[in-house]
Amino acid sequence: MTEPNKNAVENTTATPSDFIRDIVTQHVAEKRYPLIHTRFPPEPNGYLHIGHAKSICLNFGIAREFGGVCNLRMDDTNPTKEDIEYVESIQEDVNWLISGWANDRLGLKPKGKTPEVTNTNGSPDFILPATTNNDQPASNSEPFYASDYFNQLFEYAVALIRKGKAFVCDLTPDETDEYRRHAKESPFRNRSVEESLDLFARMKAGEFPDGTRTLRAKIDVASPNIWLRDPLIYRIRHAEHHHTGAQWCIYPMYDFAHCLSDYIESITHSICTLEFEVHRPLYDWILESLGLSRLLPKQYEFARLSLGYTVMSKRKLMQLVNEGLVTGWDDPRRPTICGIRRRGVTPEALRNFAYNIGITKYNGLTDVAVLEHAIREDLNKRALRRLVVLRPIKVVITNLDAGRTEELDAVNNPEDENAGKRKIPFSRELYIERDDFAEVPPPKYFRLRPGGEVRLKYAFIIKCDEVVKDAAGKITELRCTADFESKSGGANAGRKVKGTIHWVSATHSVEAEVRLYDRLFTVPEPDAEGDFKRHINPHSLEVVAARCEPSLKEADPRMRYQFERLAYFALDKESMPGKLVFNRTITLKDNWAKEAPRS
Repeated sequence: MTEPNKNAVENTTATPSDFIRDIVTQHVAEKRYPLIHTRFPPEPNGYLHIGHAKSICLNFGIAREFGGVCNLRMDDTNPTKEDIEYVESIQEDVNWLISGWANDRLGLKPKGKTPEVTNTNGSPDFILPATTNNDQPASNSEPFYASDYFNQLFEYAVALIRKGKAFVCDLTPDETDEYRRHAKESPFRNRSVEESLDLFARMKAGEFPDGTRTLRAKIDVASPNIWLRDPLIYRIRHAEHHHTGAQWCIYPMYDFAHCLSDYIESITHSICTLEFEVHRPLYDWILESLGLSRLLPKQYEFARLSLGYTVMSKRKLMQLVNEGLVTGWDDPRRPTICGIRRRGVTPEALRNFAYNIGITKYNGLTDVAVLEHAIREDLNKRALRRLVVLRPIKVVITNLDAGRTEELDAVNNPEDENAGKRKIPFSRELYIERDDFAEVPPPKYFRLRPGGEVRLKYAFIIKCDEVVKDAAGKITELRCTADFESKSGGANAGRKVKGTIHWVSATHSVEAEVRLYDRLFTVPEPDAEGDFKRHINPHSLEVVAARCEPSLKEADPRMRYQFERLAYFALDKESMPGKLVFNRTITLKDNWAKEAPRS
């Protein structure tokens, strides 16, 4: 079995330059922080997609470049939408994407450890035990969870009440929204500290139904920033939590939990996407209002990734699954990281794209061709070349005796001098692509035609002498003669023909199911007009029964393959001995660049 190509060099040696890295560089020069500490904090309410890959590569990239640590944290404060299935998929995706690149920068917490109180004068102050940074075996460490801090977050909320900066409110959710929209003060805003403390404790004890009471920060009901208009920081939700079970019936809101989780974990640079820019004043207000003793984290925002010919809204991605428009979250046509992985994209290719895509403050649409170029560039270096015929038509070499087999040399990868060669069998009966023969060829057609010649790759020049058809007029086989002296080293080795095609020995070939994936949507911005489903590409998947050269019987799921003249492929997870299944990762050339968008 051929080993994976060790010479497929990742193109991340040059450190990107952007405004966030400039800020970190300045802070390092000022020695502002003892350690640069970032975090990647997804909510476990769905599968990660390529937009998350940009954030992963930014946060882990900064930790990698500046000798810091990046925590993986589940921001799990909404028990009705989160699930352990998503937690596990997130861990798998992150580990796959950063393995061998920045996993030594991955901050994990010792399993079962919780933050400890370091200061109880005034506001409580908590500090987490040192992250493992992969020093301990995975079995002794785990990701961080915002739910790990529910006890601490509750105490921080109590501290705000005691400082007169939070109150329990009895308005309904609809009334609260109405009051905030119209900058109206809640009638419960001036509740006494003692009454709010009592009610908050009773909320925690489970005395009240969902929606009857909330805890709100007391900031500024007339603020032009609606997020500062006495925002909710706790709500009642009698629901089982994937991580804490039935221990809690009140849960912190994201804005409250996020900044304090950053503080507890000693995060220095809290990097978010641009929609959280208006939340930053609330992030700062919560931290500053508690009078915390240690350095406070700071939030910075960048533009999220918008990629052409796809949708990345979790709601729409889930809709595609629920309506059976795709086969699941890991359908290879989807922008989910697990779908991209199943399609055969390597972590190196995805990192090269996400790490170098650019970090800006301005929203824009990234051409999917940029991603596809990164994939082709990576696979060209690492993929083993193999001969596969997708839509076979039989060729009989009439001047080769039945039962005779020639062993021919073929290179494994012309981009890798260490990849070596393999033997491929040549026999009397072959298969070629049906598209590589035309009975009535169009102009400038250089493949096989009646009376015409073509070279078989790695083999000989053949000439089509006869076209055999069945009673219905369908071509069943082509009868050809081979010039056995046209091979390298033969008397006619220098003879030139204009066309070269691929082939496999019919006698020795193995069958495989090949799934030809293409872009899921036909337009660059499928959800621009609302009904994104009407732009689904009806040709995004074609399944064919292909014939493969015999070496692919031992195909390795770790490897990537170029089916010569066709595309790049990888084994699918459903493949098994005796039933090969390959997924097309990407075509050799950008077929979409040559045509108008499909309708």
